[in-house]
Amino acid sequence: MATENKAVITLFGATGDLAKRKLYTALFKLYQKGYLADHFALLGTSRHDYSDEEFQELVRNSIKDVEESRDGEAADFSKHFFYKAHDVTKPEHYTILKERIEELDKQFGTEGNRLFYMSMAPQFFGTIAMNLKKQGLLSDDGFNRLVIEKPFGRDFDSAKKLNDALSQTFDENQIFRIDHYLGKEMVQNIQALRFGNTIIESLWNNRYIDNIQVTLSEKLGVEERAGYYDHSGALRDMVQNHIMQVVAQLAMEQPVAFTDSDVRVEKIKALRSLRLYTPSEAASNFVRGQYDAGADNPDYRHEDGVDPQSNTETFVAAKLMFDNYRWSGVPFYVRTGKKLADKFTRIDVVFRKPLIDIFANPRMASEQSLKSNVLTIYVEPQSGFALRVNAKTAGQGFQTEPVDLEYMQNDSSKKEAPEPYERLFHDALEGNHTNFASWSEIAYAWKFVDVVRKLWDIEEPQFPNYTPGTMGPAASDELLARDGRAWVYNLNR
Repeated sequence: MATENKAVITLFGATGDLAKRKLYTALFKLYQKGYLADHFALLGTSRHDYSDEEFQELVRNSIKDVEESRDGEAADFSKHFFYKAHDVTKPEHYTILKERIEELDKQFGTEGNRLFYMSMAPQFFGTIAMNLKKQGLLSDDGFNRLVIEKPFGRDFDSAKKLNDALSQTFDENQIFRIDHYLGKEMVQNIQALRFGNTIIESLWNNRYIDNIQVTLSEKLGVEERAGYYDHSGALRDMVQNHIMQVVAQLAMEQPVAFTDSDVRVEKIKALRSLRLYTPSEAASNFVRGQYDAGADNPDYRHEDGVDPQSNTETFVAAKLMFDNYRWSGVPFYVRTGKKLADKFTRIDVVFRKPLIDIFANPRMASEQSLKSNVLTIYVEPQSGFALRVNAKTAGQGFQTEPVDLEYMQNDSSKKEAPEPYERLFHDALEGNHTNFASWSEIAYAWKFVDVVRKLWDIEEPQFPNYTPGTMGPAASDELLARDGRAWVYNLNR
C-alpha cells in the first residue's frame, strides 16, 4: 500500500521543456499509484503569464499520453496545479509566492511540507535560495527541501561557489541534486547484484576482475541542445556526473546498511581513492573526439548553433584507476559520445582468465581457447544482465565456446518499473538521498575532471576524428590495446 506524501511543490521553470516532457508525467504516475493524493499542490512559476486554468491545461497536455486508470483522473490531478508569473531576481515577487504557498498549504492540508524544484538556468540557483530564506518562504512546522537539476557548476571553483550559496539557506541533508541516471532501474540493480549475491561480491576485487568497462552511447547528435552543448561538451555533460556516479557505485565498498547516509559514505570513499592524474597522465589516459559528417547530417562544427571553429568534444574515452586495496591495478574504462552506433548504456565486468588453460591446444599456444568471463549489466534500452561463461561445444572432440546466462526484464516488469524522474521525485518527497549526488561526490568528480579540461583547453585537437555510426575514434580502441585489452562491445568484432 502506497503511503501518501504531503507537500506543496514550488517548481521554478514550470513552463520549460523538462517540466513538460518529464516532470508532470512523473508526478502523474505517482498520483496514479497513490504516492500523491489529496494533500499535495504544485505552484508553477516562470516569466510567462498564465492563469491557473491555462497552466492546468498545459499540465493535461503534458500527460495526455499516459493512460488513465479511471475516468477523469488527469482532470482531477491537474486541479492540484496553480501558477504565478515570477521574476526570480526581484525580491518583492517572493512575497506573492509566499502568500500563495501558505494558501495552498491550508487548502490542501500539506502540514507545512515544502519542496522547491529548480528546473532552470543554474546561474539563478543561488539567488533563488537566498530569497527563499530572506523573504520567509521556508516552513517552520514541516520539511524544506531543495531539488536542483544539473549542471552543477562548470568546474570545481564554480561548483563550490554555487554550493556555498545554497548552503546559506539549506543544509546538505535538505539538498537533492538530480542525476537521472541514478534513477534507472539497472543502475540501482548494481548494488543488489553486488551485495545481495555472495557469488558476485566475493569475486568483486582485483584478484578476480581484470577490468571494468562503462559505455554510455548516444545515436543522435546535439539536436536542439547545440547552444548548451557547445559550451559544455561530453566531459562536463556526461563524464563528470553520470559516468562518475555509475563508477562510484561499481567501486564502493559494502555499506554498513542500505541507508542513504551509509551509501553516501562509501561512494565518497571510493571517489577519494580515484587517482588524480597529472597533465601528462591525463593526456595518455583520456581520448576525445568530434563527429564528422555522415550520409544525412553535417559534421558537428556545421550543426545549427555551433561555432564553426569549435573544439568541443562530442566523445570521451578514459582509463580510470583507483588507488585502494580492492581495486589496485584494475582499470575502469569509460566512454560516451554522440553519433555513435546506437543508443545504449551497458557495464561490462571482465574477469581474469584462469592462470593455466588446460584446454588450450599446445600446438597453437597463441590461441587460447578460453574466453574471459564477462558480467554485462544492460541499463538501457534493454534492462537486465548476462554472465558469459565457457562451456563445451556440442559434438565430437573437445572445444570450448562462450555462452551467456541471461536475464532480461520482460515487458510487464518494465511497465512496473518507475521512470527515473518518477523514482527520484518520490525519493525527494520521502527525504531519501540514496539516489542523489552529495556535494562531496560532486567535488571529487570536478577535481578529477578539471585536470583534463584544463589540458584540453590549451591543446589543439585534430577534429573531426570519427565517423557517425561507429563507436568513436580509433584512439579509443588504442587506449585499451596498449594494455593488451579490447572493448567488449566492439562493432569490428
